[in-house]
Amino acid sequence: MLLDLKNERGSGFHAMKFNDQFSKVAASYSRYRPRYPNELFHYLASLAPARSRAWDAATGNGQSALALVEHFNEVIATDASAQQIANATRHERIDYRIALSENTRIESRSVDLTTVSQALHWFDIDAFYREVRRVLKPRGVIAVWVYRFVYVSDEIDSLLEQFHEVTVKPYWLNENKLADDRFLSLAFPFEEISAPAFEMEARWTLDHLKGFLGTWSAVERFKQSEGRDPLESIEKELSRLWGDPATERIIRWPLILRVGRAG
Repeated sequence: MLLDLKNERGSGFHAMKFNDQFSKVAASYSRYRPRYPNELFHYLASLAPARSRAWDAATGNGQSALALVEHFNEVIATDASAQQIANATRHERIDYRIALSENTRIESRSVDLTTVSQALHWFDIDAFYREVRRVLKPRGVIAVWVYRFVYVSDEIDSLLEQFHEVTVKPYWLNENKLADDRFLSLAFPFEEISAPAFEMEARWTLDHLKGFLGTWSAVERFKQSEGRDPLESIEKELSRLWGDPATERIIRWPLILRVGRAG
């Protein structure tokens, strides 16, 4: 779904296209997506020149914004999807705004840290970088990250890899390729900082894992095109490999992280 957003800028309007991949699954996204480790936000806050204001771009369900507010006086959390903002968890020091990440109304040179979690590949990246340079304070920090895949066990991982690379492969968009190549092709015109490794970890039941898989944008596009749920093709085998569906298994997602500093 392509939506026209018009953001007031000076005396006129600037129109941009928003490639909306997540409004239809906003509630599931909020419920089933994993949580980023607290250590990540401790680290990023330690790099910021001050702790007055952070900006979480494409905030989605507000997960990163809620973590950032533990370290900053104020967090601005923007998302172009009104449905995502509606499903985000409220906090008195988080200012949720419906806005494109490439064209916000944040004051120039007012932000200590900008973060983008699991969303940069959907942006007009050059336009976003211009906006980041505009709003960051001197020596302000930008951090972007994604996770490509979910790890459970060798057998389950193999099944999910086949599901990802075969069953729903035709429904991944070109934008997903930036995440799939682990940001190796990502232009990053900032003073890069060598960051430590982080990963997410959770204990989930089988139903929670299936709920997470259902939030994949390619799964939603498969449903729209084929009129059926692609998860049905692996449900029997996944259940066999999992065992008791109420059993909680450890799930891991290594993060691919790029951190840089503005001049």
